[in-house]
Amino acid sequence: MLQVNLMIGDREVSAADGRTFERIDPLTGEIATRAAAATIVDAIAAADAAAAAFPAWSELGPTERRARLMQAADTIEQRAEDFAETMIAETGATIGWCEFNIRLGAAMLREAAAMTTQITGKVISSDTPGTYAMAVRQPAGVVLGLAPWNAAVILGVRAIAMPLACGNTVVLKASELCPATHRLIGTALRDSGIPDGVVNVVTNAPADANKVVEALIAHAAVRRINFTGSTRIGRIVAETAARYLKPVLLELGGKAPLLVLDDADIEEAVRAAAFGAFVNQGQICISTERVIVDEKIADAFTVRFAAKAKSLTVGDPRQSEVDLGSLVNQEAVSHVRALIDDAVARGARVVTGGEVQGTVVTATIIDQVTPAMRIYAEETFGPIAVVLRATDDADAVRIANDTEYGLAASVFGRDLARALNVAKRIQSGICHINGPTVHDEPQMPFGGTKASGYGRFGGKRAVDEFTELRWITIRTTPPTYPF
Repeated sequence: MLQVNLMIGDREVSAADGRTFERIDPLTGEIATRAAAATIVDAIAAADAAAAAFPAWSELGPTERRARLMQAADTIEQRAEDFAETMIAETGATIGWCEFNIRLGAAMLREAAAMTTQITGKVISSDTPGTYAMAVRQPAGVVLGLAPWNAAVILGVRAIAMPLACGNTVVLKASELCPATHRLIGTALRDSGIPDGVVNVVTNAPADANKVVEALIAHAAVRRINFTGSTRIGRIVAETAARYLKPVLLELGGKAPLLVLDDADIEEAVRAAAFGAFVNQGQICISTERVIVDEKIADAFTVRFAAKAKSLTVGDPRQSEVDLGSLVNQEAVSHVRALIDDAVARGARVVTGGEVQGTVVTATIIDQVTPAMRIYAEETFGPIAVVLRATDDADAVRIANDTEYGLAASVFGRDLARALNVAKRIQSGICHINGPTVHDEPQMPFGGTKASGYGRFGGKRAVDEFTELRWITIRTTPPTYPF
Protein backbone atom coordinates (compact mmCIF):
# COMPACT_ATOMS: atom_id res chain seq x y z
CA MET A 1 0.00 0.00 0.00
CA LEU A 2 1.26 3.45 -0.97
CA GLN A 3 1.09 6.38 1.44
CA VAL A 4 0.61 9.82 -0.12
CA ASN A 5 0.91 13.21 1.56
CA LEU A 6 0.16 16.65 0.18
CA MET A 7 3.02 18.48 -1.56
CA ILE A 8 2.74 22.14 -0.55
CA GLY A 9 5.68 24.48 -0.94
CA ASP A 10 8.70 22.85 0.67
CA ARG A 11 6.59 20.54 2.83
CA GLU A 12 5.07 17.08 2.60
CA VAL A 13 2.13 17.23 4.98
CA SER A 14 -0.99 15.42 6.08
CA ALA A 15 -4.37 17.05 5.61
CA ALA A 16 -5.10 19.84 8.08
CA ASP A 17 -7.60 17.66 9.92
CA GLY A 18 -5.59 14.44 9.52
CA ARG A 19 -8.16 12.68 7.33
CA THR A 20 -7.22 10.25 4.56
CA PHE A 21 -9.02 8.36 1.82
CA GLU A 22 -8.27 5.05 0.12
CA ARG A 23 -7.93 4.07 -3.51
CA ILE A 24 -8.77 0.40 -4.10
CA ASP A 25 -6.89 -1.77 -6.59
CA PRO A 26 -9.62 -2.62 -9.14
CA LEU A 27 -8.21 -6.10 -9.78
CA THR A 28 -7.51 -7.32 -6.25
CA GLY A 29 -9.92 -5.28 -4.16
CA GLU A 30 -7.07 -4.44 -1.79
CA ILE A 31 -6.01 -0.93 -0.78
CA ALA A 32 -3.64 0.42 -3.39
CA THR A 33 -3.14 3.91 -1.92
CA ARG A 34 -3.97 5.78 1.25
CA ALA A 35 -3.78 9.51 0.55
CA ALA A 36 -4.24 12.74 2.45
CA ALA A 37 -7.78 14.10 2.10
CA ALA A 38 -7.16 17.81 1.60
CA THR A 39 -9.42 20.39 3.21
CA ILE A 40 -10.22 23.90 2.02
CA VAL A 41 -7.44 25.10 4.33
CA ASP A 42 -4.99 22.82 2.52
CA ALA A 43 -6.17 23.98 -0.90
CA ILE A 44 -5.65 27.61 0.08
CA ALA A 45 -2.20 26.79 1.46
CA ALA A 46 -1.21 25.13 -1.84
CA ALA A 47 -2.34 28.16 -3.85
CA ASP A 48 -0.55 30.46 -1.40
CA ALA A 49 2.66 28.46 -1.85
CA ALA A 50 2.36 28.67 -5.64
CA ALA A 51 1.74 32.42 -5.41
CA ALA A 52 4.81 32.89 -3.21
CA ALA A 53 6.99 30.97 -5.70
CA PHE A 54 5.64 32.82 -8.75
CA PRO A 55 7.84 35.96 -8.75
CA ALA A 56 11.15 34.07 -8.79
CA TRP A 57 10.03 31.38 -11.25
CA SER A 58 8.42 33.85 -13.65
CA GLU A 59 11.60 35.92 -13.73
CA LEU A 60 13.89 32.92 -14.26
CA GLY A 61 15.47 32.95 -17.71
CA PRO A 62 14.03 30.66 -20.37
CA THR A 63 17.24 28.66 -20.69
CA GLU A 64 17.18 27.79 -17.00
CA ARG A 65 13.50 26.83 -17.09
CA ARG A 66 14.23 24.71 -20.16
CA ALA A 67 17.09 22.88 -18.42
CA ARG A 68 14.94 21.97 -15.44
CA LEU A 69 12.05 20.76 -17.56
CA MET A 70 14.45 18.64 -19.60
CA GLN A 71 15.81 17.13 -16.40
CA ALA A 72 12.26 16.39 -15.27
CA ALA A 73 11.63 14.46 -18.50
CA ASP A 74 14.74 12.38 -17.82
CA THR A 75 13.68 11.75 -14.24
CA ILE A 76 10.25 10.46 -15.26
CA GLU A 77 11.86 8.04 -17.71
CA GLN A 78 14.34 6.90 -15.08
CA ARG A 79 11.47 6.15 -12.69
CA ALA A 80 9.43 4.25 -15.27
CA GLU A 81 9.17 1.14 -13.11
CA ASP A 82 7.76 3.11 -10.16
CA PHE A 83 5.24 4.84 -12.40
CA ALA A 84 4.15 1.57 -14.05
CA GLU A 85 3.71 -0.29 -10.77
CA THR A 86 1.67 2.55 -9.34
CA MET A 87 -0.50 3.00 -12.44
CA ILE A 88 -1.31 -0.69 -12.58
CA ALA A 89 -2.21 -0.83 -8.88
CA GLU A 90 -4.44 2.24 -9.06
CA THR A 91 -6.06 1.91 -12.49
CA GLY A 92 -5.52 -1.65 -13.78
CA ALA A 93 -3.63 -0.40 -16.85
CA THR A 94 -1.56 -2.70 -19.04
CA ILE A 95 2.23 -2.51 -19.16
CA GLY A 96 2.06 -1.22 -22.74
CA TRP A 97 -0.24 1.64 -21.75
CA CYS A 98 2.01 2.54 -18.82
CA GLU A 99 5.06 2.61 -21.07
CA PHE A 100 3.26 4.80 -23.61
CA ASN A 101 2.24 7.19 -20.82
CA ILE A 102 5.82 7.52 -19.63
CA ARG A 103 7.20 8.11 -23.14
CA LEU A 104 4.61 10.70 -24.08
CA GLY A 105 4.72 12.37 -20.67
CA ALA A 106 8.48 12.83 -21.00
CA ALA A 107 8.03 14.08 -24.57
CA MET A 108 5.51 16.66 -23.36
CA LEU A 109 8.02 18.00 -20.86
CA ARG A 110 10.67 18.22 -23.59
CA GLU A 111 8.26 20.00 -25.92
CA ALA A 112 7.40 22.43 -23.14
CA ALA A 113 11.12 22.98 -22.56
CA ALA A 114 11.51 23.86 -26.25
CA MET A 115 8.73 26.44 -25.92
CA THR A 116 10.47 28.52 -23.23
CA THR A 117 12.24 30.58 -25.90
CA GLN A 118 9.20 30.71 -28.20
CA ILE A 119 7.00 32.92 -26.02
CA THR A 120 7.01 35.94 -28.26
CA GLY A 121 5.12 39.18 -28.85
CA LYS A 122 4.99 41.64 -31.69
CA VAL A 123 5.37 45.31 -32.54
CA ILE A 124 2.13 46.88 -33.74
CA SER A 125 1.94 50.03 -35.86
CA SER A 126 0.34 52.86 -33.94
CA ASP A 127 -1.58 55.81 -35.40
CA THR A 128 -0.39 58.00 -32.54
CA PRO A 129 2.78 59.94 -33.49
CA GLY A 130 5.85 59.15 -31.39
CA THR A 131 4.35 55.94 -30.00
CA TYR A 132 6.02 52.55 -30.02
CA ALA A 133 3.37 49.86 -29.39
CA MET A 134 3.92 46.24 -28.44
CA ALA A 135 1.83 43.14 -27.73
CA VAL A 136 3.69 41.20 -25.04
CA ARG A 137 2.97 37.78 -23.56
CA GLN A 138 3.70 37.40 -19.85
CA PRO A 139 3.13 34.59 -17.33
CA ALA A 140 -0.43 34.66 -16.05
CA GLY A 141 0.20 33.63 -12.44
CA VAL A 142 -0.85 30.46 -10.65
CA VAL A 143 -2.37 27.77 -12.88
CA LEU A 144 -4.73 25.14 -11.50
CA GLY A 145 -4.43 21.79 -13.28
CA LEU A 146 -7.21 19.21 -12.88
CA ALA A 147 -6.08 15.90 -14.34
CA PRO A 148 -7.91 12.57 -14.75
CA TRP A 149 -6.83 8.99 -14.07
CA ASN A 150 -7.21 7.31 -17.46
CA ALA A 151 -3.89 8.47 -18.92
CA ALA A 152 -2.44 9.35 -15.56
CA VAL A 153 1.10 10.35 -16.52
CA ILE A 154 0.28 11.92 -19.89
CA LEU A 155 -2.55 14.07 -18.62
CA GLY A 156 -0.98 14.83 -15.25
CA VAL A 157 2.15 16.11 -17.02
CA ARG A 158 0.10 17.95 -19.65
CA ALA A 159 -1.74 19.85 -16.94
CA ILE A 160 1.49 21.42 -15.70
CA ALA A 161 4.25 21.28 -18.35
CA MET A 162 3.30 24.21 -20.59
CA PRO A 163 2.16 26.38 -17.67
CA LEU A 164 5.63 25.93 -16.15
CA ALA A 165 7.36 26.64 -19.47
CA CYS A 166 5.42 29.92 -19.71
CA GLY A 167 6.68 31.01 -16.28
CA ASN A 168 3.60 30.15 -14.23
CA THR A 169 3.50 28.16 -11.01
CA VAL A 170 1.05 25.30 -10.58
CA VAL A 171 -1.30 23.51 -8.25
CA LEU A 172 -2.05 20.01 -9.56
CA LYS A 173 -5.25 18.61 -8.10
CA ALA A 174 -4.70 14.89 -8.41
CA SER A 175 -7.41 12.49 -9.47
CA GLU A 176 -9.03 10.61 -6.60
CA LEU A 177 -8.52 7.41 -8.63
CA CYS A 178 -4.73 7.75 -9.05
CA PRO A 179 -3.43 10.01 -6.26
CA ALA A 180 -0.09 8.23 -5.94
CA THR A 181 0.63 8.36 -9.70
CA HIS A 182 -0.03 12.08 -9.85
CA ARG A 183 2.01 12.66 -6.72
CA LEU A 184 4.92 10.83 -8.36
CA ILE A 185 4.87 13.50 -11.09
CA GLY A 186 5.20 16.25 -8.49
CA THR A 187 8.04 14.41 -6.79
CA ALA A 188 9.88 13.90 -10.08
CA LEU A 189 9.67 17.59 -10.90
CA ARG A 190 10.85 18.64 -7.44
CA ASP A 191 13.75 16.20 -7.57
CA SER A 192 14.72 17.59 -10.99
CA GLY A 193 15.43 21.05 -9.59
CA ILE A 194 12.05 22.72 -9.91
CA PRO A 195 12.06 25.07 -6.88
CA ASP A 196 9.81 24.54 -3.87
CA GLY A 197 6.30 25.87 -4.40
CA VAL A 198 6.51 25.99 -8.18
CA VAL A 199 4.63 22.67 -8.33
CA ASN A 200 2.19 21.73 -5.58
CA VAL A 201 0.09 18.55 -5.50
CA VAL A 202 -3.22 18.29 -3.69
CA THR A 203 -5.11 15.02 -3.14
CA ASN A 204 -8.69 14.94 -1.92
CA ALA A 205 -11.40 12.47 -1.00
CA PRO A 206 -14.10 12.12 -3.69
CA ALA A 207 -16.76 13.62 -1.41
CA ASP A 208 -14.65 16.77 -0.95
CA ALA A 209 -13.88 17.40 -4.62
CA ASN A 210 -16.39 20.21 -5.23
CA LYS A 211 -15.38 22.35 -2.26
CA VAL A 212 -11.63 21.80 -2.75
CA VAL A 213 -11.84 22.70 -6.44
CA GLU A 214 -13.95 25.78 -5.79
CA ALA A 215 -11.55 26.97 -3.10
CA LEU A 216 -8.69 26.68 -5.59
CA ILE A 217 -10.58 28.39 -8.42
CA ALA A 218 -11.67 31.19 -6.09
CA HIS A 219 -8.15 31.89 -4.83
CA ALA A 220 -7.05 35.34 -5.97
CA ALA A 221 -3.66 34.13 -7.22
CA VAL A 222 -5.14 31.44 -9.51
CA ARG A 223 -5.38 33.03 -12.94
CA ARG A 224 -5.88 30.02 -15.27
CA ILE A 225 -7.59 26.64 -14.95
CA ASN A 226 -7.20 23.60 -17.16
CA PHE A 227 -9.40 20.54 -16.84
CA THR A 228 -9.39 17.19 -18.61
CA GLY A 229 -12.23 14.81 -17.84
CA SER A 230 -15.92 14.16 -18.38
CA THR A 231 -18.24 16.68 -19.97
CA ARG A 232 -20.49 16.56 -16.90
CA ILE A 233 -17.71 17.63 -14.54
CA GLY A 234 -16.27 20.01 -17.14
CA ARG A 235 -19.52 21.96 -17.13
CA ILE A 236 -19.30 22.32 -13.35
CA VAL A 237 -15.69 23.52 -13.56
CA ALA A 238 -16.57 26.01 -16.32
CA GLU A 239 -19.57 27.35 -14.41
CA THR A 240 -17.49 27.76 -11.26
CA ALA A 241 -14.67 29.47 -13.15
CA ALA A 242 -17.17 31.80 -14.83
CA ARG A 243 -18.43 33.00 -11.45
CA TYR A 244 -14.89 34.10 -10.61
CA LEU A 245 -14.13 35.36 -14.16
CA LYS A 246 -11.24 32.90 -14.59
CA PRO A 247 -10.29 31.58 -18.07
CA VAL A 248 -10.53 27.81 -18.33
CA LEU A 249 -9.22 25.29 -20.88
CA LEU A 250 -11.45 22.21 -21.18
CA GLU A 251 -10.73 18.86 -22.85
CA LEU A 252 -13.79 16.72 -22.24
CA GLY A 253 -15.59 13.58 -23.38
CA GLY A 254 -15.78 12.07 -26.83
CA LYS A 255 -17.65 9.62 -29.03
CA ALA A 256 -15.01 9.32 -31.73
CA PRO A 257 -16.13 7.98 -35.12
CA LEU A 258 -13.92 6.05 -37.51
CA LEU A 259 -15.33 6.25 -41.04
CA VAL A 260 -14.54 3.45 -43.47
CA LEU A 261 -15.26 4.50 -47.06
CA ASP A 262 -16.02 1.91 -49.71
CA ASP A 263 -12.53 2.22 -51.24
CA ALA A 264 -10.69 1.77 -47.92
CA ASP A 265 -8.00 -0.78 -47.21
CA ILE A 266 -10.17 -2.96 -44.97
CA GLU A 267 -7.28 -4.66 -43.16
CA GLU A 268 -5.71 -1.32 -42.22
CA ALA A 269 -9.07 0.03 -41.12
CA VAL A 270 -9.64 -3.05 -38.94
CA ARG A 271 -6.24 -2.67 -37.29
CA ALA A 272 -6.85 1.00 -36.57
CA ALA A 273 -10.37 0.40 -35.29
CA ALA A 274 -9.23 -2.36 -32.93
CA PHE A 275 -6.38 -0.27 -31.56
CA GLY A 276 -8.54 2.82 -31.21
CA ALA A 277 -11.43 0.99 -29.57
CA PHE A 278 -9.59 -1.34 -27.19
CA VAL A 279 -6.30 0.23 -26.12
CA ASN A 280 -6.50 1.01 -22.38
CA GLN A 281 -9.81 -0.86 -22.39
CA GLY A 282 -11.42 1.97 -24.35
CA GLN A 283 -10.91 4.37 -21.45
CA ILE A 284 -9.57 7.28 -23.50
CA CYS A 285 -11.39 10.45 -24.53
CA ILE A 286 -10.37 9.80 -28.16
CA SER A 287 -11.21 6.08 -28.17
CA THR A 288 -12.97 4.79 -31.29
CA GLU A 289 -16.56 4.29 -30.12
CA ARG A 290 -18.36 4.31 -33.47
CA VAL A 291 -17.16 2.54 -36.62
CA ILE A 292 -19.17 3.95 -39.50
CA VAL A 293 -18.78 1.68 -42.52
CA ASP A 294 -20.09 2.05 -46.04
CA GLU A 295 -22.82 -0.60 -46.38
CA LYS A 296 -21.18 -2.04 -49.51
CA ILE A 297 -18.26 -3.36 -47.44
CA ALA A 298 -19.80 -3.45 -43.96
CA ASP A 299 -20.32 -7.22 -43.73
CA ALA A 300 -16.77 -8.01 -44.83
CA PHE A 301 -15.37 -5.40 -42.46
CA THR A 302 -17.38 -6.61 -39.47
CA VAL A 303 -16.25 -10.22 -39.91
CA ARG A 304 -12.59 -9.20 -39.92
CA PHE A 305 -13.08 -6.70 -37.09
CA ALA A 306 -14.67 -9.43 -34.95
CA ALA A 307 -11.81 -11.81 -35.64
CA LYS A 308 -9.31 -9.18 -34.55
CA ALA A 309 -11.25 -8.45 -31.35
CA LYS A 310 -11.46 -12.17 -30.48
CA SER A 311 -7.68 -12.46 -30.76
CA LEU A 312 -7.04 -9.88 -28.02
CA THR A 313 -6.03 -11.24 -24.62
CA VAL A 314 -7.41 -9.98 -21.31
CA GLY A 315 -6.44 -10.31 -17.65
CA ASP A 316 -4.31 -8.97 -14.82
CA PRO A 317 -1.28 -7.16 -16.32
CA ARG A 318 0.84 -8.28 -13.35
CA GLN A 319 0.24 -11.96 -14.11
CA SER A 320 0.95 -11.99 -17.83
CA GLU A 321 1.34 -9.70 -20.82
CA VAL A 322 -2.20 -8.93 -21.97
CA ASP A 323 -3.81 -6.64 -24.53
CA LEU A 324 -6.62 -5.52 -22.22
CA GLY A 325 -6.38 -5.03 -18.48
CA SER A 326 -8.97 -3.88 -15.97
CA LEU A 327 -11.61 -1.19 -16.08
CA VAL A 328 -11.02 1.41 -13.41
CA ASN A 329 -13.71 0.19 -10.99
CA GLN A 330 -16.96 -1.73 -10.65
CA GLU A 331 -18.99 1.38 -11.48
CA ALA A 332 -17.33 1.46 -14.90
CA VAL A 333 -18.16 -2.21 -15.42
CA SER A 334 -21.79 -1.62 -14.45
CA HIS A 335 -22.01 1.29 -16.90
CA VAL A 336 -20.60 -0.80 -19.75
CA ARG A 337 -22.84 -3.75 -18.92
CA ALA A 338 -25.93 -1.52 -18.79
CA LEU A 339 -25.18 -0.09 -22.23
CA ILE A 340 -24.74 -3.56 -23.72
CA ASP A 341 -27.94 -4.88 -22.11
CA ASP A 342 -29.95 -1.87 -23.29
CA ALA A 343 -28.68 -2.25 -26.85
CA VAL A 344 -29.45 -5.98 -26.97
CA ALA A 345 -32.90 -5.45 -25.49
CA ARG A 346 -33.64 -2.97 -28.28
CA GLY A 347 -32.48 -5.25 -31.10
CA ALA A 348 -28.70 -4.88 -31.38
CA ARG A 349 -26.45 -7.89 -31.83
CA VAL A 350 -23.26 -8.60 -29.89
CA VAL A 351 -20.90 -9.79 -32.59
CA THR A 352 -18.20 -10.73 -30.12
CA GLY A 353 -17.17 -10.05 -26.54
CA GLY A 354 -19.26 -8.76 -23.67
CA GLU A 355 -17.90 -11.26 -21.14
CA VAL A 356 -17.19 -9.83 -17.69
CA GLN A 357 -14.95 -11.26 -15.00
CA GLY A 358 -14.57 -8.92 -12.05
CA THR A 359 -13.41 -5.65 -13.57
CA VAL A 360 -12.09 -7.22 -16.77
CA VAL A 361 -14.30 -6.96 -19.86
CA THR A 362 -13.46 -8.63 -23.17
CA ALA A 363 -13.20 -6.63 -26.40
CA THR A 364 -16.80 -6.13 -27.55
CA ILE A 365 -18.31 -5.31 -30.93
CA ILE A 366 -22.01 -4.51 -31.32
CA ASP A 367 -23.82 -4.40 -34.67
CA GLN A 368 -27.28 -3.17 -35.72
CA VAL A 369 -27.20 -0.22 -33.31
CA THR A 370 -29.88 2.45 -33.76
CA PRO A 371 -30.39 5.96 -32.32
CA ALA A 372 -33.01 4.53 -29.96
CA MET A 373 -30.26 2.82 -27.96
CA ARG A 374 -28.28 4.50 -25.18
CA ILE A 375 -24.99 3.28 -26.63
CA TYR A 376 -25.62 5.27 -29.82
CA ALA A 377 -25.19 8.59 -28.00
CA GLU A 378 -23.59 7.93 -24.60
CA GLU A 379 -19.84 7.78 -24.12
CA THR A 380 -19.05 4.17 -23.16
CA PHE A 381 -15.52 4.66 -21.82
CA GLY A 382 -15.07 0.91 -22.07
CA PRO A 383 -13.89 -1.75 -24.55
CA ILE A 384 -16.91 -1.49 -26.86
CA ALA A 385 -17.15 -0.48 -30.50
CA VAL A 386 -20.43 -0.22 -32.39
CA VAL A 387 -20.71 -0.77 -36.13
CA LEU A 388 -22.97 1.68 -37.95
CA ARG A 389 -23.76 1.31 -41.66
CA ALA A 390 -23.82 4.29 -44.04
CA THR A 391 -25.31 4.44 -47.52
CA ASP A 392 -22.64 6.79 -48.89
CA ASP A 393 -20.10 9.44 -47.85
CA ALA A 394 -22.72 12.05 -47.06
CA ASP A 395 -24.59 9.61 -44.83
CA ALA A 396 -21.35 8.64 -43.07
CA VAL A 397 -20.67 12.32 -42.32
CA ARG A 398 -24.23 12.76 -41.08
CA ILE A 399 -23.87 9.85 -38.67
CA ALA A 400 -20.42 11.02 -37.54
CA ASN A 401 -21.84 14.46 -36.67
CA ASP A 402 -24.95 13.06 -34.99
CA THR A 403 -23.48 13.47 -31.51
CA GLU A 404 -23.03 16.18 -28.90
CA TYR A 405 -19.28 15.45 -28.90
CA GLY A 406 -16.57 16.62 -31.28
CA LEU A 407 -13.09 15.61 -30.15
CA ALA A 408 -11.42 13.11 -32.50
CA ALA A 409 -12.30 11.27 -35.71
CA SER A 410 -10.72 9.16 -38.43
CA VAL A 411 -11.43 8.53 -42.11
CA PHE A 412 -10.15 5.54 -44.09
CA GLY A 413 -10.06 5.64 -47.88
CA ARG A 414 -7.57 5.12 -50.69
CA ASP A 415 -8.66 8.26 -52.60
CA LEU A 416 -6.98 10.86 -50.41
CA ALA A 417 -8.74 13.84 -51.96
CA ARG A 418 -12.09 12.19 -51.29
CA ALA A 419 -11.09 11.23 -47.74
CA LEU A 420 -9.88 14.77 -47.07
CA ASN A 421 -13.19 16.18 -48.31
CA VAL A 422 -15.00 13.89 -45.88
CA ALA A 423 -12.65 14.78 -43.02
CA LYS A 424 -13.24 18.52 -43.51
CA ARG A 425 -16.98 18.00 -43.03
CA ILE A 426 -16.68 16.18 -39.71
CA GLN A 427 -17.31 18.36 -36.65
CA SER A 428 -14.28 17.53 -34.51
CA GLY A 429 -11.18 19.26 -33.23
CA ILE A 430 -8.99 16.41 -34.50
CA CYS A 431 -9.27 14.15 -37.55
CA HIS A 432 -6.80 11.60 -38.92
CA ILE A 433 -6.91 10.18 -42.44
CA ASN A 434 -5.87 6.52 -42.65
CA GLY A 435 -4.84 6.54 -39.00
CA PRO A 436 -6.50 5.66 -35.67
CA THR A 437 -8.51 8.09 -33.56
CA VAL A 438 -6.10 7.43 -30.68
CA HIS A 439 -3.06 9.50 -31.56
CA ASP A 440 -1.28 12.33 -29.78
CA GLU A 441 1.91 14.31 -30.20
CA PRO A 442 2.99 17.00 -27.73
CA GLN A 443 3.51 19.72 -30.36
CA MET A 444 0.02 19.37 -31.88
CA PRO A 445 -3.04 21.54 -31.02
CA PHE A 446 -5.09 19.01 -29.05
CA GLY A 447 -8.71 19.78 -28.18
CA GLY A 448 -12.32 19.51 -29.21
CA THR A 449 -15.51 21.25 -30.24
CA LYS A 450 -19.13 21.12 -29.06
CA ALA A 451 -19.48 19.18 -25.77
CA SER A 452 -15.87 18.00 -26.03
CA GLY A 453 -14.66 21.36 -24.73
CA TYR A 454 -12.71 24.35 -25.96
CA GLY A 455 -9.14 25.61 -26.08
CA ARG A 456 -6.06 23.70 -27.16
CA PHE A 457 -3.22 21.94 -25.38
CA GLY A 458 0.07 21.40 -27.17
CA GLY A 459 2.89 23.41 -28.72
CA LYS A 460 2.71 27.11 -29.45
CA ARG A 461 -1.09 27.13 -29.28
CA ALA A 462 -0.86 26.31 -25.57
CA VAL A 463 1.31 29.41 -25.02
CA ASP A 464 -1.79 31.50 -25.72
CA GLU A 465 -3.75 29.57 -23.08
CA PHE A 466 -1.23 30.06 -20.27
CA THR A 467 0.01 33.62 -20.77
CA GLU A 468 -1.48 37.08 -20.48
CA LEU A 469 -1.39 39.19 -23.67
CA ARG A 470 -0.63 42.79 -22.77
CA TRP A 471 -0.55 45.99 -24.83
CA ILE A 472 2.41 48.16 -23.81
CA THR A 473 3.34 51.50 -25.37
CA ILE A 474 6.40 53.75 -25.16
CA ARG A 475 6.06 57.45 -25.99
CA THR A 476 9.17 58.78 -27.72
CA THR A 477 7.85 62.33 -28.16
CA PRO A 478 5.75 64.46 -25.80
CA PRO A 479 2.01 64.05 -26.52
CA THR A 480 -0.40 66.89 -27.22
CA TYR A 481 -3.45 67.17 -24.95
CA PRO A 482 -6.68 69.16 -25.60
CA PHE A 483 -6.50 70.77 -22.13
